[in-house]
Amino acid sequence: MADTMQFDLVSPERRLASVEAREVQIPGAEGDLTAMPDHAPTITTLRPGVLKVVTAEGTDSYAVTGGFAEITAEGTSVLAERAMPVGEVTQEIIDDLVAEADTARREAGADAVDAAAKLVADMVAMGTEIGLSPKQPSL
Repeated sequence: MADTMQFDLVSPERRLASVEAREVQIPGAEGDLTAMPDHAPTITTLRPGVLKVVTAEGTDSYAVTGGFAEITAEGTSVLAERAMPVGEVTQEIIDDLVAEADTARREAGADAVDAAAKLVADMVAMGTEIGLSPKQPSL
């Protein structure tokens, strides 16, 4: 069994990481999961959250708003809707993300309101996990 695997994280704006990782902790839409070398092939969607990459040098954390992860025995690739290192996330950025999600919730049709409300809750939880104080929208 290999000790490391290739990990790549890209968003439409930039490539954020391309490293040899020991594990990748992924905020999956159906539940959090950890990808490791020799993992069974899996494709999952992401929910807003903090993605963590463990390398020989330590752990890097990234805020992601959604996207897809493809996991194979040799590596993990994440295509994020939006992503940034946690250190770059400011109070203003998290408040804007929560406000965008809340606007989508308010404009959602009856069949999508639960998913939109979950999106708002996930954005608030991500900000809290990073150590910020997201503004809670009134429901």
